Amino acid sequence: QVQLVESGGGLVQAGESLRLSCAASGSISSFNRMGWYRQAPGKQREWVANIISSGATIYADAVKGRFTISRDNAKNTVYLQMNSLKPEDTAVYYCSAARTIITYWGQGTQVTVSS
Repeated sequence: QVQLVESGGGLVQAGESLRLSCAASGSISSFNRMGWYRQAPGKQREWVANIISSGATIYADAVKGRFTISRDNAKNTVYLQMNSLKPEDTAVYYCSAARTIITYWGQGTQVTVSS
């Protein structure tokens, strides 16, 4: 059973930074794709960023240029560096990992950005 555990969320002011971590229970090199999603109150979950097995990354337009996804295979951990945070970035952030047709999810970590 794959477990993903997010950490690093918190309360920050607009313009500040946070780094989220997603620690996997096994080797992340076995996943085709890992990524981050977020869900704001009253809204649907939305995709934020992906990193695929080759190391290529892709971002949603709303975070492009501000967020960076990366991974450390030795630590089985994926990161999301979030800079220049805005109040509209406030959400619960979820880590995901995909292996073939199966997607695994973490429990989420709250990020709150005050204006």
